[in-house]
Amino acid sequence: MVGHVEWVEFVRVARVPLPGEIVHAVETWEEAAGGGAIAAVQLAKLNGSAHLFTSLGDDELGRRSRSELEERGVTLHAAAAAVPQRRAFTYVDERGERTITVLGPKLLPSGDDGSLPWEELARCDAVFFVSGDVAALRAARRSRVLVATARELATLKRGGEEIDVLVGSGEDPGERFEPGELEPPPRTVVTTSGALGGWVRPGGPFRAAPLPGPVEDAYGYGDCFAAGLTYALAAGGSMEDAVEAGARCGAAVLTGRGAYAGQLGGGDFTL
Repeated sequence: MVGHVEWVEFVRVARVPLPGEIVHAVETWEEAAGGGAIAAVQLAKLNGSAHLFTSLGDDELGRRSRSELEERGVTLHAAAAAVPQRRAFTYVDERGERTITVLGPKLLPSGDDGSLPWEELARCDAVFFVSGDVAALRAARRSRVLVATARELATLKRGGEEIDVLVGSGEDPGERFEPGELEPPPRTVVTTSGALGGWVRPGGPFRAAPLPGPVEDAYGYGDCFAAGLTYALAAGGSMEDAVEAGARCGAAVLTGRGAYAGQLGGGDFTL
């Protein structure tokens, strides 16, 4: 895993307030999350271990983030940023939909940072690239399989590396990808569409996995989908296996509170 971490405060409300309105929280909690953290913990649960290359703030929240992620089974390789830890505030409404406000700049790992063991990525069966600089992307490309999020198209364009699987959401304008945007083009593009499933190019449509329970919280769905897909490809599965694994991971996390409660473990899969 190469990506960022955020310290997230969650607030459960009946609905997100309208301008000028006051709403009362039903429940609050906080934890280390963000795209890199969520996918790394999901991979650790599936695989038994996972490495996360990231950057953490030099304050108490940065230290708490490190401690929590290590407790969740992640081997952390974190540069020390000379700024406070990035935070986020997330509303979760009665339908389980999440609305996020991010506080502070994204803390990105740099592949030029000699204090981090980037050579480890060359020994990985697969890496999921969530965020980082071009040098970090090139270090990630040394793995056998490179999966990347479409949210980082600007970095992928500058890097010019071939992506094995580009994952994005058809429902999020920030993750949409059009043919011709990357050179060389990704080998495979996977686009998710929530309850409708999604589409693989080349390939075709795939179905969403059945929910194992009622929807609790949509936070982390896409990151867990991509982590499950990455795990299946690392294990030698086909693309059909990979999107099925991703769909199951995404569906499961929808039924748990916060980023981690619903995540599946390796014992839940047979590839």
